[in-house]
Amino acid sequence: MNSISKLTSYISASGLALLAGLLAFACWFFGALPGILPYSSVFVPETPEVIPSPEVVAIGIGVVSLVFGLCTRRFGFRRCWVYLAGTVVLLSIASVVALRFLAIDLFPAPLLLAGTLAAIFVQIGSLWELDRQLARSLFRSPKGAELVQTGEAETRLTSGLRLLNSVLPITEAVVFECETPTEFRPVARFKDGSTKGSDPGRNSLWRDGVKLCQRAVKSRRMVLQAGNDSNVTSIVVPLEHELNLVGALLVRINGAFCEDDRPLLEAVGSQFARNLARDSFSKHSFGRSSYGFFSTIGSKKKLDALHVLHALATEQRSEQTALTNIEDGVAIAYLDGTIAFANTPFLNFAETTAVELKALNVFSLLDRFRSGVFDEPSIAVRRVLQTGVSYESELRFDQRNQIIGLRICLLRGDQDQTTEPVGLAIFVKDLTAIKEYEKLKSDMISLMSHELRTPLTSINGFAELLSSDNTIPEQAKEFVTIIANESQRMSRMINTFLSVTQLQRKDKQEVLKIPLRLDEVVRDTIATLQPVAKKKRIRLVDQPSHRLPPVAADKSLITQVVKNLLSNAIKYSPERTTVTVSTALEAESVRVSVEDRGYGIPSESRDRVWEKFYRVVREGQEKDEESTGLGLSFVREVVEQHGGSVEVDSEEGQGSKFSFTLPRL
Repeated sequence: MNSISKLTSYISASGLALLAGLLAFACWFFGALPGILPYSSVFVPETPEVIPSPEVVAIGIGVVSLVFGLCTRRFGFRRCWVYLAGTVVLLSIASVVALRFLAIDLFPAPLLLAGTLAAIFVQIGSLWELDRQLARSLFRSPKGAELVQTGEAETRLTSGLRLLNSVLPITEAVVFECETPTEFRPVARFKDGSTKGSDPGRNSLWRDGVKLCQRAVKSRRMVLQAGNDSNVTSIVVPLEHELNLVGALLVRINGAFCEDDRPLLEAVGSQFARNLARDSFSKHSFGRSSYGFFSTIGSKKKLDALHVLHALATEQRSEQTALTNIEDGVAIAYLDGTIAFANTPFLNFAETTAVELKALNVFSLLDRFRSGVFDEPSIAVRRVLQTGVSYESELRFDQRNQIIGLRICLLRGDQDQTTEPVGLAIFVKDLTAIKEYEKLKSDMISLMSHELRTPLTSINGFAELLSSDNTIPEQAKEFVTIIANESQRMSRMINTFLSVTQLQRKDKQEVLKIPLRLDEVVRDTIATLQPVAKKKRIRLVDQPSHRLPPVAADKSLITQVVKNLLSNAIKYSPERTTVTVSTALEAESVRVSVEDRGYGIPSESRDRVWEKFYRVVREGQEKDEESTGLGLSFVREVVEQHGGSVEVDSEEGQGSKFSFTLPRL
């Protein structure tokens, strides 16, 4: 409670206490209440010589009522009633002593009445204020308004009846709502579509159904009745929620009723009862009257709201139970570290039991997953709480030959990311089989690619020998040259494909990160590709940035990235143009950009140039058969593995600018 609310509550308590004092003073002033205590003459036969004036009595009553009222407000009646009772006793004794020896009337009767009324009034006022807060919390909060939607119950009831029809031979089903123990109102109905025409005995069937509902509600048990002239059985299930009968479910089926279906009907009936309770709650709004504390209708409404909350909690518990039936491990912890839930697979991953789990908190539980890359669980939890970003990692346990995927994320009250977090969710998944499959796939691709290299090397070698032989005919030499070019292109495709496949394995141990200066990498790559550029009459320009900080990267991979971007720029630029390579520091990252004045990329292809095997088709031209469509995919894989990002900015006919960033050291 803030200071303003606290001050307001004390002012209200003071007002109620003074009102109680005013009532006591009025009773004394008009003679309805004697000044001295009843039976005082037994102890003090003399009459008082000093009679207080009304002003003195009013001041005394006001002081006593304020003291009693504020004490009740501050400490609560349960804690201070002993002290208030002691004050009453002392005041009574002081009044008898003053009257006996000093012949002074201390007017104890109005004082005691004022104090008693003040304590009662303030206590009732506190209870009334708490009741108002409860009502606001139940009915008028934004979240409370979303608990139940008007009309939702009818949709859910109809859906439930269709569910019953899928498992039972239903001819008709009706859900009744209890208005009184003998009066029912139909709220949802399902009828078999195969029944055609009007039934002349329809009214009689309806009356019989209502009578069965009355019997079921009265006995609170399922009622069965077989038809006289047809093979139809009528079944009525009383709908009971929180020991209150809210309705009845009438079902008519073809044939006899099987007792094995009783649990099904009872379970569906429980769901229908919860739906009816929520529907009744949504339709009868709670008024804004300030007298709800003294109203039986208001109290009944608040009780209904609590029943609705209990129904929602029951359904949410069933949703949590569903987590026990999944194969992945799931655990939920509150922000005080308490473990709220952990399913059986999670316990198996953590190598613990449900009994041992009760003695663990979130940190001691995560300690069971310590590994080389997850050696400080508290740091991971702290980072999740600070940033709200989920923590993900792959944990290797060589002792048990297992690879586990671990994910820690925040739990919030709803999907809105601005709401306060309420806990942590920990997900664990066994990745051993997946990783083995990925490794097998990668090894198979590598094996096939290496096996292809051997015949390609022979083909390429013999083709070069034949092309240099001047004794063969010109037409044959042309064919041999085509064979040599195509074998070289296939070799380049295999090399690039192997590189991309290797990166997809995401084996971090194969990437050797060292402090690397990107301006030096750019300078060396430009020097390597100068002969290719000069052959096409393209000028390469280096625009380095001064005092560029290093990055942590694998030199061979990053060099290949720059080489791929620069090779593409040279390849797709017209003769006598310029290709510019620049480096720059941007906040916490270093950017490398390769800009050309080539053909550009159509707008529909810009988002796809990073995809594997995708090649740009330009208007009036066919796909470049020399391209494998893997170069830019390789660039993205390498950069993202190093924690960076790639970008492309291009305008058709004006050129393209490819760039990537890497985190600085």
